[in-house]
Amino acid sequence: MSRTQILLPASFSLLILAYLSVFYVQEHEKAILFRLGQMVVSDFKPGLHVMTPIINNVSTFDARVLTLDAKSERFLTSEKKNVIVDSFATWQIGDVGLFYTTVGGDEYQANLRLDQIMKDAMRSEFGIRTIKQLISEDRSELRRTLLSKLSPVAAKFGIELIDIRIKRIDLPQEVSNSVYQRMRAERERVAREFRSQGAETAEQISAEADKQKQVILANARRDGENIRGRGDAQSADIYAKSFGKNAEFYAFYRSLQAYQTAFEKTQDTLVLKPDSDFFKYFSNEN
Repeated sequence: MSRTQILLPASFSLLILAYLSVFYVQEHEKAILFRLGQMVVSDFKPGLHVMTPIINNVSTFDARVLTLDAKSERFLTSEKKNVIVDSFATWQIGDVGLFYTTVGGDEYQANLRLDQIMKDAMRSEFGIRTIKQLISEDRSELRRTLLSKLSPVAAKFGIELIDIRIKRIDLPQEVSNSVYQRMRAERERVAREFRSQGAETAEQISAEADKQKQVILANARRDGENIRGRGDAQSADIYAKSFGKNAEFYAFYRSLQAYQTAFEKTQDTLVLKPDSDFFKYFSNEN
């Protein structure tokens, strides 16, 4: 056998040994080095690393941000009313060694654990809040509270909890009807108060307007009587001055007016003496 024939298998064996002695950790991965099944190293940085074949083996895990989309869950509020909550959480592997020893490095098992502790924390937080507070309060406050409570618990499983979000809070149909009825009753009560206040204000305005009307009319009648009185006085003065110049003609004019008024209605009957003053100007002597 030639030297070349001996070197080729040796070189090939060395290449295989070299290949089996290195492993590569990518940017989005975390790796654990085992020696005969026992965990040895778990803090590898991305790049190329060396291990002993057969004795060592390596497991890698996804270190990217993962999402837990929790199923809808019912929680009781402080009013003992059920609410249906949809939520999700984002997380990633923090301590890969702890992650492996607690959940076996299984993403599914990690989600189960995280889902359970999330529900326990939410049950506690929802239990001290009313439906009105859950709907009207800032969700960021509830988010911060949940994160502060859950992050230390999640860290015990090697999980770094990044965020928790409440997608929506719904009410069961029976609770929705009850809440809507209360809201409707409250709105109707407020509407009645506004209508009552409006009616009271309208009565006040109407009374004030009537008062002003009566004052204006009284002032107008007073001014009218004053003007009429002054007019009558001026008229009488004018008549007096005019007819004073010829008293006989004035007496004759007034008698004509009396005749016109007396004989205006033909069905009336007057019983007078022929020599009465009423017929003064019917006498030939005048």
